[in-house]
Amino acid sequence: MAGEARVRLDDPGAIAALTHPVRWKLLNYLMSSGPATASQGAHAIGDTPSNCSYHLRTLAKYGWVEAEGSSDARERPWRALVTGFSLERPADPDSPLGRNAAALLAMTIQQDQQEVLDAAARFPSLDRPWQDATEHSTYTLRMTAAELADLTGRLDALIRPYIAATREERPDGSALVHLGLHAFPRKPDPAMPEQ
Repeated sequence: MAGEARVRLDDPGAIAALTHPVRWKLLNYLMSSGPATASQGAHAIGDTPSNCSYHLRTLAKYGWVEAEGSSDARERPWRALVTGFSLERPADPDSPLGRNAAALLAMTIQQDQQEVLDAAARFPSLDRPWQDATEHSTYTLRMTAAELADLTGRLDALIRPYIAATREERPDGSALVHLGLHAFPRKPDPAMPEQ
């Protein structure tokens, strides 16, 4: 897939459709690995081909994937039409948009945490260069909202050239890498005075 095709999620129904973990995993698989059949997708995410086929049709309904032509209609490859999402920040958290956005955020965080746990279990079996390159760091920063927005924007600009869905070349020795970034204000400590 050439170029970015980021979608702004602002339709409550479309957001609700993405909150299903199988759909989320399938779409991420297609975005990062390229076209695949339902059977290939099922193998990659640990599900059944018939279930993946159903979820691929749902993703197609919202324009996120499409089936490619194939001589065998049962084993047609599907390809992602998007490379990523940005989530509308609803003014009313109790609106359908607000509730579905919160559900999607919760599901993606849960998926991200599971990937981290799976990676930790695999860590001892990684080749040494991949062990050395693997990182898990946490920081507690003191920042203003503007500083945090600036920092995450600069990090995004550094990361964006490596996004699998848009990176044309596949250097020798490269692999798909999961990189998660969470940045949010901590709950205030009542014992500490506000600055």
